[in-house]
Amino acid sequence: MTTATRPKGSVGAATTRVEGRDKVTGAARYAADIPFTELAHGWLVLSTIARGRISSVETGPVLEMPGVLAVLHHGSEAPRVSTDYAGLLGKPDPTAGVFQHDRVPHVGWPVALVVAETSEQAKEAAEALVVTYEEEPHDVAFSAARVDDEAEGAAPDTVEKGDLAAELAASAVVLDAEYTTPEEHHSMMEPHAATAHWDGGRLTVVDSNQGSTWVASELAEMFSLDQDSVRVISEHVGGGFGSKGVRVHQVAAVMAATVLQRPVRVVLTRRQMFSLTGYRSPTAQRVRLGADADGRLRALAHSSLSLTSQVHEFVESSAGFGRTMYDADAHHTVNHVIPLDVPSPTWMRAPGQAPGSFALESAIDELAEKCGLDPIELRARNEPETGPFSGLPFAARNLLGCFSEGARRFGWADRDPRPGVRRDGRWLLGTGTASSSYHAGVGPSTAAVTAEADGTFTVRITAADIGTGARTALTLIAADALETTPDRVRVRIGDSDFGQAFIAGGSLGTRSWAWAIMAAATELRELLLPGAVIPPEGVTARSDTAAAIATLPPKERHTYGAQFAEVAVDPGTGEVRVRRMLGIFSAGRIVNPLTARNQFVGGMVWGLSMALHEEAIRDQASGGHVGADMAGYHIAGNADIPLIEADWIEDADPDDPVGINGIGEIGIVGTAAAIANAVWHATGVRHRDLPIRPDRVLRAGTGAVDA
Repeated sequence: MTTATRPKGSVGAATTRVEGRDKVTGAARYAADIPFTELAHGWLVLSTIARGRISSVETGPVLEMPGVLAVLHHGSEAPRVSTDYAGLLGKPDPTAGVFQHDRVPHVGWPVALVVAETSEQAKEAAEALVVTYEEEPHDVAFSAARVDDEAEGAAPDTVEKGDLAAELAASAVVLDAEYTTPEEHHSMMEPHAATAHWDGGRLTVVDSNQGSTWVASELAEMFSLDQDSVRVISEHVGGGFGSKGVRVHQVAAVMAATVLQRPVRVVLTRRQMFSLTGYRSPTAQRVRLGADADGRLRALAHSSLSLTSQVHEFVESSAGFGRTMYDADAHHTVNHVIPLDVPSPTWMRAPGQAPGSFALESAIDELAEKCGLDPIELRARNEPETGPFSGLPFAARNLLGCFSEGARRFGWADRDPRPGVRRDGRWLLGTGTASSSYHAGVGPSTAAVTAEADGTFTVRITAADIGTGARTALTLIAADALETTPDRVRVRIGDSDFGQAFIAGGSLGTRSWAWAIMAAATELRELLLPGAVIPPEGVTARSDTAAAIATLPPKERHTYGAQFAEVAVDPGTGEVRVRRMLGIFSAGRIVNPLTARNQFVGGMVWGLSMALHEEAIRDQASGGHVGADMAGYHIAGNADIPLIEADWIEDADPDDPVGINGIGEIGIVGTAAAIANAVWHATGVRHRDLPIRPDRVLRAGTGAVDA
């Protein structure tokens, strides 16, 4: 194709979602929507105790109920499975290996699956099933006081350099503060759902997940099957945020389908999701900063404690946020974890970085106050030239550019640095800022691109669009790589038969898949001779990026951002209202401005919700949640969301052949800190515990200047 006839590039043009019409009209079918002949329905029964053993499961009366087909539990015909293998993302959570023993490690542990002809029959029978237990004392209490005497032995993650004690002692200004974040949940719109069925000796699972090859591979391991004998399909996903991996619902569905030899669907309820699909662990964090009189950091120490279950270790690595953010002569960061009788936590949007940025970015703000410096100026004075620990060059780092542009657009120069002096009637007004950062990685993937006989192109890749607009972004990328227009490209995703591809997680998805598609498209163009007739079956080129990724030069690769927030605080009621927010990001090449802005704003909305609303409370007596539903677990609603602006600046790594950085996580990073810093600026009182509830504001009072 000549330059004169080549279409204008699609990447960078605002484009509506290619599947948008199907979604808003109901034509797009999600995992629980797909019809199957002779479909049976499974309903999970969960433990009501926090620790102990199952004494008995009284299946007799339930099996006599209308429509009931089977009751699977540890003493029944439930198939044996294994969780003793190294999965794609490490050793799997044994919770997924259901009905293998009589132990109960937490409230909400799956103890049985009732299968019936209809969902209503399965639910009624599950609620009637009598399970008795031998209960044992449990421990679900989480507090920072436990870090020294209990968590030290839990393989703490420590990174350090320099003499911390000496640098703190030599510092002119020292900050030592503790911050806490609560247990938080993913709460996506679509619940976890899976349908399993066998066809000619091959297992197919229609699922809602963040990586079909990942789930297929793990199911094959668990059930001792050949990898080729398992197919997982996940075409449309209504949100994931880290929780939609290998979970109990898929395994239970496969078990029941194996026993009954008919399709079985298992859909989790909202309440069940609170104990079965992971969550963000609460954290207790201590930050110590030491600086010269001019604000240059001499010491940075950040320790974090999180919890995990008794059956699977997962660490919320909050202390990792500062390891690449600021330079200091001495760094000491450590993540501790303590096992309790609770469900297993898991990855949740910006794992580690979201709670870690709240603590460190709040502490940086406090240090700026002590040093008498503007918070942005303090950050500028501690901008590293290379990775503080790795010593590697930054692939691209335009954080200060984000602050410069954000400060200009937000009106930061007009800010009175004194707290508690601005008012709007009864409301105290304040503004705050914070840094954002998230790792920009890439994972090996395969893709196939076919030139069809009708002049169109089909891309097949096991990507997952969990609401991010990935399907649309990949269409634009493929169109440019093929030198054609997006309307001639069809992207098919979410089928493990398409080959190995990286998951939608860690902000790695689009970049990883784009690389594979671009490589396959380049090869296809070389195969297509000018004027050649394409056969009915088309011409296909395939790619595997593993070798190419291995040749990337070692660098610190991250996305960056500057978050700004203005809040209004009512000192009489304790109410905090966010009036406006602005995020400016540095994230490489933006593929689709429309969906990219959606991702940035969505993350910032979640950060607002984290700052002011979200908090799961665990009852110490029962070990279970108080209000494990969307009435008891508060999230920000439409009325809570102010004007939110998100934009980006130029930033590129000359050594990166793709030029795309993931943006799914970074919007939430730093947002809670910016809001907390703004609340301090409004009231003169620092809030170090999230969420900033009205009762906490009232108890803390204000140091505001009287009008």
